[in-house]
Amino acid sequence: MKDLFKVVVGLLCVVGFAQAEVIAPDALIKTTAEEVISIVKQDKDIQAGNQKKILALVDAKVLPHFDFTRMTQLSVGKSWRAATPEQKQALVAEYRNMLVRTYTKAFTVYRDQTIDVKPFKMAADATEVTIKTNIIKPGAQPIPVNYEMAKTADGWKVFDLTIEGVSLVTSYRGTFNSEIQEKGIDGLIKTLSDKNISSSNVALHKADAK
Repeated sequence: MKDLFKVVVGLLCVVGFAQAEVIAPDALIKTTAEEVISIVKQDKDIQAGNQKKILALVDAKVLPHFDFTRMTQLSVGKSWRAATPEQKQALVAEYRNMLVRTYTKAFTVYRDQTIDVKPFKMAADATEVTIKTNIIKPGAQPIPVNYEMAKTADGWKVFDLTIEGVSLVTSYRGTFNSEIQEKGIDGLIKTLSDKNISSSNVALHKADAK
């Protein structure tokens, strides 16, 4: 997706609290955004591209709040039903790795962005909601980012993002379907794996060069 890494601050705003109680989705975003932004601002190693620290932060703070199984299923579409349990497991793992690599790139291009969470009302029995935000960067147009979130036993989880009107899941679905039609499910898994390995090697090379 075009310039997905520009909105990393928005992606990061679902991090934070232990789920001792279910925190309202908009409160989760609004309250934790400032904490994460503060961490990135103050950590020069992260800004400089320290891969170990970036990956540790992403793994601890970001990933627990995404429903990767549902995101992968929605992105793969109807072909998901034809996949074996092993293929599904591999797809989820590679999908997760793909998004991790996207986020790690974003940490090094953070430049004073802030998040504006739009007013939100939720029905008492709601199980899925859309949280609307804008990513604000001085001197630039706001970037609208909507979070599709579902209530689970472990709290609210993100299962899709819409960035500047484009759904992450829908965007990947078109690419994935083309891969599956041409190479099958195993072919898609291999393509994702190869790209993740390539991205990882590039990141490590850049880190070693510093």
